[in-house]
Amino acid sequence: MKTRHAASRVLIVAGAFVLGLTISAPTRAETLADALVSAYKNSNLIEQNRAVLRAADEDVASAVAQLRPVLEWVANVSLTDAPLRQDLSTSLALQGQVLLADFGRSKIDIEIAEESVLATRQALVGVEQDVLFSAVSAYFGVRSALENVAINDNSVRVLGETLRATQDQFDVGEVTRTDVAQAEARLAAARASLAAAQGDLSAAREAYKAATGRYPAALAGAPAAPALPASLDAARAIAQRSHPQIRQAQHQAAAADLGISRAAAERMPTLNGTASLSIQENGPNTSSLGLQMRQTIYSGGALSALHRKAIANRDSARSVLLQSSVIVGQNVGRTWADIGVARAQIAATERQITAATIAYEGVREEAKLGARTTLDVLDAEQALLDARASRITAEANLQVAIYALMSSMGLLTADYLNLGVPIYDPEAYYNAVKNAPATSVQGESLDQVLKAIGKN
Repeated sequence: MKTRHAASRVLIVAGAFVLGLTISAPTRAETLADALVSAYKNSNLIEQNRAVLRAADEDVASAVAQLRPVLEWVANVSLTDAPLRQDLSTSLALQGQVLLADFGRSKIDIEIAEESVLATRQALVGVEQDVLFSAVSAYFGVRSALENVAINDNSVRVLGETLRATQDQFDVGEVTRTDVAQAEARLAAARASLAAAQGDLSAAREAYKAATGRYPAALAGAPAAPALPASLDAARAIAQRSHPQIRQAQHQAAAADLGISRAAAERMPTLNGTASLSIQENGPNTSSLGLQMRQTIYSGGALSALHRKAIANRDSARSVLLQSSVIVGQNVGRTWADIGVARAQIAATERQITAATIAYEGVREEAKLGARTTLDVLDAEQALLDARASRITAEANLQVAIYALMSSMGLLTADYLNLGVPIYDPEAYYNAVKNAPATSVQGESLDQVLKAIGKN
């Protein structure tokens, strides 16, 4: 009778836990969108690359400034110590120089700097995609880890009941010491698995904090998946148009093409205008105007080497562009396949859950009739919980694969996802400095943008 009560207690606890696992859900939880917004706002990597982009914007300003006059003052003090006299003379001069003609060199420099800015903007988009995908992976990593902890915790509890029931049976002589030892071994293994799952959860929480800037609260379920292209070919076509790696390589190739023209222009002359006004303490004041034209006739082969180097750089940039297209296409195909695998796994685990549910219910009924032991019931229950764990993992894999596909197409950005967060505008700083303002300003428009995203 004591053993029968123990077995019944195990059945009630196991059945209640399975029901509770099915219907429990958090009332207020953090969504994936919340995680993505936090990652976008708090990423030091994004902020670093925004600064890199602003530095590239200044290269345009520097190139523009080459076409403008340069004005400087020069002060001289000289002491002449001769045997019969000692003279101290001072002078102050104002000198100016302006480039009148360089036969296209400065214009090409500006175009190269502009292409570099456009390439750096695409690099920033690529970093943004990496940051957001890390947040996606961390979000579903925490969810999976939480579910695994819950399942292993349940296993410890039900196996504890199994051990107590088996011990009761041993006390009345219905089972042997071997049965008790088996129950003890299974409980110890379950506790070890629970400790490992809790460690995985701690690691997942740290990954979440690194990706988003804070530890996770209670997490909501998986959101509705974003709409995907109808076919793999359509996804690849989008990637070839939109992926930042390809677009960055396109601008780098354009800059390399301009580099050949720039190397050729080095052989052309330059024409500069000069002006100066000098005031001397012990002499007459002087002023002058002048024109200076110069051209390299012979440089020991340096100009030819520079031209050949530019051609090699162009060939290299074009190869990078072609290879970028190959890599992006490969990644689209791989992530598309990952989605198919995850969906197949979900379908398989659904069938597994259905079968395990039927088996669990059958074993439980048979146990009531004495045809099955309590251990059989708990084994069947654990099989059902394992099947549910497999489905949780497969669902997480599907979500991660979907967002990986979006990243491989170049669409995993705060703007495309419509996260409802102020979007950093790379044009703001560029417009403030592209004309090389005389003062070193951040620009009021830039200050407003930085303030809007909390980076002022």
